[in-house]
Formats: sequence, structure tokens, C-alpha cells
Amino acid sequence: MESILTAAHPQRSSNIVPSHLHGILNVLKPVGWTSHDVVLHLRRLLGIQKIGHAGTLDPAATGVLPVLLGKGTKIASYLLEWEKEYVAVLRLGQSTDTQDATGTIIQQMPVDGMSESMIRSAVNEFVGDIQQIPPMYSAVKIKGQPLYRAARRGETVERNPRPVTIYRLETLAVRGCDVDLRVHCSKGTYIRTLCADIGDRLKVGGHLLWLERSRVGPFSVQDALEVEGLTDARFSSEMSRSFLTIDKALPQFPVVIVKDEDRKKVMNGVPIPWSDISVSDDEGMSQICEGQRVRIRDTQGQLLAIGVTGLSARSSGGHEMGTIRVETMCVER
Repeated sequence: MESILTAAHPQRSSNIVPSHLHGILNVLKPVGWTSHDVVLHLRRLLGIQKIGHAGTLDPAATGVLPVLLGKGTKIASYLLEWEKEYVAVLRLGQSTDTQDATGTIIQQMPVDGMSESMIRSAVNEFVGDIQQIPPMYSAVKIKGQPLYRAARRGETVERNPRPVTIYRLETLAVRGCDVDLRVHCSKGTYIRTLCADIGDRLKVGGHLLWLERSRVGPFSVQDALEVEGLTDARFSSEMSRSFLTIDKALPQFPVVIVKDEDRKKVMNGVPIPWSDISVSDDEGMSQICEGQRVRIRDTQGQLLAIGVTGLSARSSGGHEMGTIRVETMCVER
């Protein structure tokens, strides 16, 4: 599930997070914590006024949770396209009402006659563009109401399938009725639904027994900051390997540079003519087209804003850029 949550009004102040520190922190969410628990814990520890998270993890899952700090909360929509990787354990032969181990078993089937080759073949069928029906125990809204509320009332709501992409799906091991999987997928993919669907394909049912999100975009679980027992001193010493600035978190956007005299215009949200813009490298010009988002830096290399390009006029030789308008401010005005 993709989401952004923000929290404000810290309960105490801290000097370990400077006011100019804006970006994304790679946090290891512990099992049993909600994503919101992580945000509240860090808010109290760090004393940050603006903090949020992108890409919710279920309480029973562990792994990478991107936490947005300061103006990092403003770029959440740009991060939702990040691909994800998971390591999961599928238990065959048991279906649950939540599609994972937290639910009630609603059906059991024997798996004694299931060969490893049959299991691997069924898993491979889910690679590529597939359709998933969102689980009832999810925050997906139908007619303005989260599905989990209806599920808790014992109701089932009709849901339409949604397209997702499984880029890579590896069967790491088959251990009796348990199957270890590695999944590389697009946003919006429910791993518990994937496990249930594989079980249904094998006609024995199945559910997600265990889940770790091992990567989100550039963040890996190996570099994630553990929040349990986190102290000010440990945060200060370990943050550098777990933190990305807004600039480094958006490498997909080409860089443009404004002149010194145009810096104030950008800070005030005034569109800048393309004629006053330079690109950061020789290849940059070829990457930029109409409607392209770009990172706007000043001549000192500081990221000022995220902008969007527009066209002014066309000529026989092609087209000319018009202006770059500011979409999201990344520094204090």
C-alpha cells in the first residue's frame, strides 16, 4: 500500500537534527510496530516539526520504511514510483481471511503430493504484468470507506482488479509447505495477495507467513537505521549511511542551473525563461522535454526547487523551451 503520513508538534526539542536537514531517512521498521508508530517514535526522539513516511508496511512485516524529514514531506508523490523488493515466506495449504499469518485460517488443504517443480512452475506464472484484487483487510477506499472497516464488520465489498508488475520473482527454497520467495515489483503490489494467488493456482490455498521489505528505490535493508533502542548519539553516528537529501533522492529529474540574479525569482515562485537556464552536463539537454520535471539548482550547487518545463513556440527546426515554473520549493524562502 502506498501512502504518506505526516506528524507535527514534537513533544521535545533536539539539537541532533539541524533545521536545514530535509530529506529521506532509511529506517528499519520492527515487527509489531505500525508505520505510524515509527513516525511517532522518531518525532519524539528527534524533535522534528515535520516528519512522515511513504509506503506503509503492515505491522507484522519488517524492513525498509522511508521516513520523510522536513521538506522531504513535500516530495512524497515523487517517491511513490520507486520499485520495491521483498523477501517473503509463502505457506501453502492454509488460506486465511487476511491473506497473512495474522488472520484466521478459513481453509486447509493437504500438500503432500505437491512437487517442488510444480511449485516453481506456478510461481513463475506470476512474473510480468498481472492483475490483483485488493485484499479486504487493506486501506484501499471504496466509496470513501477503507476496506478494512467493512472486513471488521464481517462484510465483503466488490473490488475491481488492479494492474501491477512483477519484474522478478525467484523461488529461493521449498521447505515442505513453506516457500521462500524474492519479489521485485512495482508500486501497489500486495505480497500477501500474491502468496494467496499462488496458493490458489496450485489449488491448495496459501498465505503470507513472513515478510521483509529489502529495498525501496535506492534504500536497502542493509543500510537501514534501527529505531529500537535508538539514542541521540547513535543517530548522529549512523545517520549518514541511512539518509538521502532531497536532491540525491530524485536522480531521475535532470538538473538545471539558474543564474545568481534569478535565484530570488525561483525563491518567490516566478517562472524562469529557458534562455536564462543552463544544464549540469552535456547530456542534460537531450533528457529535457515539455512537461519534464527538473531539479533547479543555483550556481553554488544548492537545490532550490523542483520545476516543470513548458514550451513557448515551435519552429521548422523543432521547438523552443519557454519557461521553467516552480512546482515544489525545497529550501526555506
